Amino acid sequence: MIISHDYKFIFIKTNKTAGTSVEIALSKFCGPDDIVTPISGNDEAQRKEMGYTGAQNYQAERRLLPRRISSLLGMSEKKAFFNHISAGRIRAQIPRETWDSYFKFCIERNPWDRAISGYFWKNRKEPRQPLIEWLKNGGHKVLQERGRDLYLIDGDIAVDRVIRYENLSDELEEIRLNLGLPEPLELPNAKSSSRKGARDYREIFGEEERRIVERDFAFEIATFGYSF
Repeated sequence: MIISHDYKFIFIKTNKTAGTSVEIALSKFCGPDDIVTPISGNDEAQRKEMGYTGAQNYQAERRLLPRRISSLLGMSEKKAFFNHISAGRIRAQIPRETWDSYFKFCIERNPWDRAISGYFWKNRKEPRQPLIEWLKNGGHKVLQERGRDLYLIDGDIAVDRVIRYENLSDELEEIRLNLGLPEPLELPNAKSSSRKGARDYREIFGEEERRIVERDFAFEIATFGYSF
């Protein structure tokens, strides 16, 4: 998650949507007062090697959230801002004027494609748990918790734009121009090693698996017009 005060944007990071790559790319433009949450050790090392701004200011900032208010909200200072933080928690911890005036965006992805990505990420070692078993056991539910649950507040979309993963480069460029970022974003291949030679999700899903995702991701399908 990133809050840029210089360019006045808030990037909310969803799961299995190239969020880490976008986060690293955006951190290139972050200044010393911006909020940048930590990522995994390998990804943080890659960000450092690229010379971009690393994790900073993600613990409770006294100028934004006094200790007394933090205690009342039941939030520890170490968890003020974190990787997959929801729009609601961000809004509760920054001035309302900042929330209302900054450009807020995140990424969404075809739920069947996203579920396959999540499946291979969680089942990296052979022999893999069967896809149908993983779905029936609710393995895909984290994609809801770290997906739409992050950009909805009281059931409504709380961000200014939801980028479609399938059109990532073009939509990021549009946002980049609107925000006035001086250079195009260069996306590193973060977390790309868990699914070599990836097949199209349509080749993997059976009818039962397809319908489970269709049922549990009805919101994404209806809202963004996704289809199998």
